[in-house]
Amino acid sequence: VHVFYLYFRVNINNLNIDKIMKKLKSLLLTLAMLLCSISAGAHDFEVDGIYYNITDSEKLTVEVTYRGFSYNYEEYSGDVVIPESVTYESKTYSVTSIGDKTFYNCSNLTSVTIPDGVTSIGYEAFDGTAWYNNQPDGVVYAGKVAYKYKGTMPSNTSIELAEGTLGIAGGAFYNCSSLTSITIPNSVTSIGGSAFSY
Repeated sequence: VHVFYLYFRVNINNLNIDKIMKKLKSLLLTLAMLLCSISAGAHDFEVDGIYYNITDSEKLTVEVTYRGFSYNYEEYSGDVVIPESVTYESKTYSVTSIGDKTFYNCSNLTSVTIPDGVTSIGYEAFDGTAWYNNQPDGVVYAGKVAYKYKGTMPSNTSIELAEGTLGIAGGAFYNCSSLTSITIPNSVTSIGGSAFSY
């Protein structure tokens, strides 16, 4: 016990509290700057009012996303036309997907044009938009992607997706316990997470 006490006392006396405090302040400042840069924006860049994340820097692909750190900005409204490709910093990227909740609760989004290159759409990407609310009940397509089943599904429902469908969005048939069978064409290359969960 006496040896431990002496060792602890000597080490405390040898510590330079000023140095420790300076290093701690420097570490906290670096952490604060990092957190600020993360919260400042979740998108990688913006062109013509549309926000993008780079999904593959070698294949030069991007997804459409929302501005900033949260999807509650309602930054999209009116008629949105998503281009097949977009140029940023002298590189041309193919637009291949729409991220989770990209247009979520953009209540003034009345229409959206989606290029054939988009094969993947994330969970709830269009929920709460005027465009989605104006779609008839049944399978709603966003471009060539089966986005979601809207309305109450009747018992023992069988669905045949349209020829040329390229993808099934995340959560497209989520909680559709009445779905007994689905025919998926060979053209489908992407099926999102929880597409058939319930």
